[in-house]
Amino acid sequence: MASSGDEIQFSIADQVARFAAAKKSNNERFLNIDSVYDGSYLKGARVLITGANRGLGLATATQLVKDGAKVFCLVRKTSPELGALGCEIIEGVDVTQEAQINAGVQKICAMQQEPLDIVINNAGYFMEDKETMDSLNFAEQLKTIDICALGPLRISAALRTAGLIKKDGGKIVIISSQAGSALWRKTQNKDEGGDYGHHMSRAACNIGSVLMSEELKKEGISVTILHPGFNRTDMTKKYAAIWDVEGAVETSVGAKRVLYEIGRASLERTGRFINCEDGLDIPF
Repeated sequence: MASSGDEIQFSIADQVARFAAAKKSNNERFLNIDSVYDGSYLKGARVLITGANRGLGLATATQLVKDGAKVFCLVRKTSPELGALGCEIIEGVDVTQEAQINAGVQKICAMQQEPLDIVINNAGYFMEDKETMDSLNFAEQLKTIDICALGPLRISAALRTAGLIKKDGGKIVIISSQAGSALWRKTQNKDEGGDYGHHMSRAACNIGSVLMSEELKKEGISVTILHPGFNRTDMTKKYAAIWDVEGAVETSVGAKRVLYEIGRASLERTGRFINCEDGLDIPF
């Protein structure tokens, strides 16, 4: 990975302790993203996002539109909320299906000639049931890895092959999860393990992203891996009991956290794994 030029500082693994420390120090960056957020860099930017029909993806698309970006959404199916934003919506694109991805990419090519400034790989999946060694679901594990690890690689590769990612300044963004940090499992999953498919998919996603970052540096394209923080979504609803103690935020806040870090993305920081809550690195 490329060195960032700034000293790498790591986020705190214990999420309860991390949130408590932010409150104790009155960390505005953590507690009030509006205190630092400036989306002016997005005005006129061409941005593609996957999985934008609900949750964090929808909130991110909403904020992109507010900030003046030209937004392209690749989704399996749209939603009334997404349709109301006025984005360019390409339906029928499942990130596990190469033919559908290629067809969606060709539709974007037909819409505009200029390459994309930013590609946000946001589509994800988390099975509802908790996995333990007594309840392993291998089919669900493979499905999760297919969506969360291979999905971003398929999307990014198809766009690059079509010449749709800007060279010398283009940004590929991977919305991953702290769940992919092997080191953090010793804290966050201490003595319990579990959720095998989810965690394995994010670890695979992260290594794929690092490899992309190395390969695409020579083209001037940065790759940034983001943990969006703990957001109150349908996907995390099964953890609603700990939302408050771990500082889970509404998706509108999570979207600004993500876009703030995208604004900081650069070749000097390519391949980094960043926690959008505090802007610090997460160890792999």
